[in-house]
Amino acid sequence: MHADERAARIQLAACYRVFALLGWTEMIYNHITLRLPASVSGGDKHFLINPFGLHYTEVTASNLVKVNLAGDILDGSPHPINPAGYVLHSTIHAINGAHCVMHTHTTAGVAVASLASGLSQSNFYSAQLHDMVAYHDFEGITIHAEEGPRVLRSIGNRQAVILRNHGLLSWGKTLPQAFAVLWTLQRACEIQLATQSMGAPLPVPEAIAAKCTRDALQFDPRHGAGQDVFNALVRQVDRIDDSYRN
Repeated sequence: MHADERAARIQLAACYRVFALLGWTEMIYNHITLRLPASVSGGDKHFLINPFGLHYTEVTASNLVKVNLAGDILDGSPHPINPAGYVLHSTIHAINGAHCVMHTHTTAGVAVASLASGLSQSNFYSAQLHDMVAYHDFEGITIHAEEGPRVLRSIGNRQAVILRNHGLLSWGKTLPQAFAVLWTLQRACEIQLATQSMGAPLPVPEAIAAKCTRDALQFDPRHGAGQDVFNALVRQVDRIDDSYRN
């Protein structure tokens, strides 16, 4: 196996375990996908996805499934993939720079996605996502390829995505960047949920939110784009169970 593919497999498998550590699991469902570098794919769009039927705590570097944009399994894996994961993620991987795509059904994420008003610009975390959040209307389970162009139109260049009535999604130029975006969006939803249980949120003015987003450096590749945070969480996972490296 090419060394770059091995490194990508370990990084993605670690991310699945990080999600499990954070409680961002949904039985055997949801997905994190990672595009393989050109040194491995020869310039074709090949990416890694979790084997369908395994919990995130069972995902390892070796059992991740390598597929192309057509959904063909390329590595002879005995595991199937979830069509819903393939359709949505392969669509978004078509975006230039969408190296990694993450999707969750957390309670807070689905709750905010189910509000007509969506994400409230009313807390420290949502203020860091000013003009970064896209919405896509619910069309049912994402197994129909014809939804793909509409998803891309909805997203544009925004890396934080709320799938209405459905859940949260992020994409990034690196896996840690996609993680930083999703973590911020998830925290914003959690705090909004808590706030709305007590009363009406206090809005953050547009100018202040725009300033917060400019001043927030965690998404910027020049400042690590979430790499330090991701590394810290991987170290936690390693202390618990490093079998994902297998």
